[in-house]
Amino acid sequence: MVPATPTPTVSSRQFMFKPYSAVNSLETHVSTHQDKVASGVSSQNGFHRSKTLFDKASDSSDGTSDFERQLQELFNEVKTLITTGNEKDAADLLQANYEAVKEQMNDGSKGIEEAAILDVIALGYMAVGEFKSVRSLLDAISEVIDDLNNDEPLLDSILVHMGSMYSNLGEFGKSLPVNERATDILENRHGKNSVVLVTPLLGIAKVLSSTGKAARAVDIYHRVIRILELNRGVETEDLVVPLFGLGSLLIKEGKVTGAENSFIRILNIYTKLYGQNDGRVGLAMCSLAHAKCAKGNANEAIDLYKKALQIIKDSSYMPLDDSMMENMRIDLAELLHVVGRGREGRELLEECLLITEKRKGKDDPSLVTHYLNLAASYSQSKDFVTAERLLRTSLEIMKRADGPENPSITFPMLHLAVTLYHLKQDEEAEKIALEVLHIRKKAFGKDSLPVGEALDCLVSIQSRLGEGEAELLEQLERVLKIQEREFGSESEEVMVTLNKVVFYLDKLGKKDEKFALQKRLSRVQMKYKQSSIIFQSKRHTLARVFVFTEASLGFSANLSCFVCYKPTTYAICTRGFVSETVVSNIGYLECRNMSKIVYSTDMLKVTGSTTQDDVHRDSMKES
Repeated sequence: MVPATPTPTVSSRQFMFKPYSAVNSLETHVSTHQDKVASGVSSQNGFHRSKTLFDKASDSSDGTSDFERQLQELFNEVKTLITTGNEKDAADLLQANYEAVKEQMNDGSKGIEEAAILDVIALGYMAVGEFKSVRSLLDAISEVIDDLNNDEPLLDSILVHMGSMYSNLGEFGKSLPVNERATDILENRHGKNSVVLVTPLLGIAKVLSSTGKAARAVDIYHRVIRILELNRGVETEDLVVPLFGLGSLLIKEGKVTGAENSFIRILNIYTKLYGQNDGRVGLAMCSLAHAKCAKGNANEAIDLYKKALQIIKDSSYMPLDDSMMENMRIDLAELLHVVGRGREGRELLEECLLITEKRKGKDDPSLVTHYLNLAASYSQSKDFVTAERLLRTSLEIMKRADGPENPSITFPMLHLAVTLYHLKQDEEAEKIALEVLHIRKKAFGKDSLPVGEALDCLVSIQSRLGEGEAELLEQLERVLKIQEREFGSESEEVMVTLNKVVFYLDKLGKKDEKFALQKRLSRVQMKYKQSSIIFQSKRHTLARVFVFTEASLGFSANLSCFVCYKPTTYAICTRGFVSETVVSNIGYLECRNMSKIVYSTDMLKVTGSTTQDDVHRDSMKES
């Protein structure tokens, strides 16, 4: 409902703009997880503003404080409306103020004052989620400030806000220059070691991290840490944000020891400040557990996760149904499965299901994630009957929510096809796999990676049903072309499909074609002879563990290879066993979190002679 009181607008020609602490939630330079770890650090230290400007505004006696208060009141009212669920009223209020400043600009007033008002309005729209409006406002602000001198008193704060908003919108190319300009202004005004540099420097580090310029980002993080140590000491809580950013980046780059040191330091800071039973200590333990896992110390990571979850629960730091708590339970369940403690892991997955069911009801689409995770777990323990029941339940929920033709439902469908194959229900398995193929062709195209995955699964099902070998070979050759395009001609995905193609060429008596492909296969196999269960990726994070066992959704066919069609571009799974993001956005997604286990519907165990892939499987069992 629109407030009965007149809509307040801001209008003045002379004012000093104060970036408010309320804005901190809109201009964070860290992820959601990092916000929790940081625990409001930025609101305490006011990194984003120049204290000199703040003091000038407070001391002003020429009417600027009145305008500043109007601006503060506007933002506070917008924030209050949003937090109380009145987002429409908030948007109306922002629009009214936009119309007022637009009228001023049409009359020829295009200075720093108008830019500051637009900046506050843009921050408000950012909070409402009106990103299209934010983009147009940022463009308007840019037009105003591009020709302004750097000595304008409000420019540094506006630039910092713009950099953060651009970054949150994913427009890193625009975020970097405005953060760099803000840094230059503040350096000239306060020196190269001033604490006011921290926020724009963190903005620069985030952009560099997100655009593959890790070395430069690491240097920036180290600079921020040095500035804070110089100004606030080596144990200040303010160090948490840059230490977390640095640790996360180092994990992505495979520099696990450095990441571990960063997270240990965060843990020590929180323990000293708040005691060992504080929820923030638990969150720091989770970050450290992630580093331990990446380093290969799974048991240490499990112990840390368990202790962290208990601390957070006992301290009531966050509710049990918080999404972060859920992700931590899934992470721990995942690790427990890796080390062979699937029963313990399954208990955690069931806990996730019960908590979500209690909060959202038995038919909510968010339950699908947990049903799929549990199905994967039961499949790993060879309880395919229970897995089938869970998969059918998840499929019913998704069909009701998204419709029978939505491509998102093909993930549980293909998973169900594999499970039915294990239960010797081949005809239904084939029917479901064909339906998946139809939906994915329509959604992604006949030569897409999701279609290749479905074809790969279908080949193994039809092989046992007695499909003609020539037809199976034709389908495998289609899969091979898709994989070559997506993964490269010498990728591991191509290797396992080549193995199957060679097998069928041999059965069909095509010796010349077989000989040529056999040579190529041998060359690729040599490349992976020493492969382990760790898949390294320079582009994302350090490692991803893949579980290739018959129990984890594989199935038998008359082939002489172990098929593992790994989803590196087509993300099957990005968090824990499977995430809501993947289920709702099945298709071309990149795996951003590469230290997760994949229980993939297309991992097919096949019988026959011992191959290099059998060696891989045995080594994984030993690990």
